Amino acid sequence: EVQLVESGGGLVQAGGSLRLSCAASGFTFDDYTLGWFRQAPGKEREGVSYISTRDGSTDYADSVKGRFTISSDNAKNTVYLQMNSLKPEDTAVYSCAARTGRIVVSALHSPTSYDYWGQGTQVTVSS
Repeated sequence: EVQLVESGGGLVQAGGSLRLSCAASGFTFDDYTLGWFRQAPGKEREGVSYISTRDGSTDYADSVKGRFTISSDNAKNTVYLQMNSLKPEDTAVYSCAARTGRIVVSALHSPTSYDYWGQGTQVTVSS
């Protein structure tokens, strides 16, 4: 059974940092696309960052470029999202998602491109 479990969320002041983790089980990590998405109350789910576990290529939403960094540890089947210079508008439930193989760049941001989802972790940034 494929499982994705997020951790690392919490409450932080604006300008602070958090590191989210997404631990995967039930599949080997060698050729998957993992994505981080977020959803704030009353808003649609938004793609934040993506990584290919095959070659380490990454992509980011414009709203987080230069502040967030995605990485993976294939030996631990874990993907991380380092979030720096956090802003109140980053407040949301952050979820990780996975799909086998590559996803074309134009479809990375679409939740429908992914087969597996975690339950999410709350990130709250106070002003």
